[in-house]
Amino acid sequence: MSIENPEIANIGPKEIRKRVLMGVAMLAMGIILAVFFAHADVSRGWYAALFLPFWMGTLGISQARKKT
Repeated sequence: MSIENPEIANIGPKEIRKRVLMGVAMLAMGIILAVFFAHADVSRGWYAALFLPFWMGTLGISQARKKT
């Protein structure tokens, strides 16, 4: 039994654009927050909050690229 196309997209072009847009927006927000934290001299504990926007951004872009 042969499989011609093992990667079948499970989302359409509109959803892909939405995930890319959200991913880029979250990465931009993470960068802006990181710069703000650096200039505001916040304590190191606040830098842990940067995990969420960077994680959401990379997740959105990854899902868009893999079409899942």
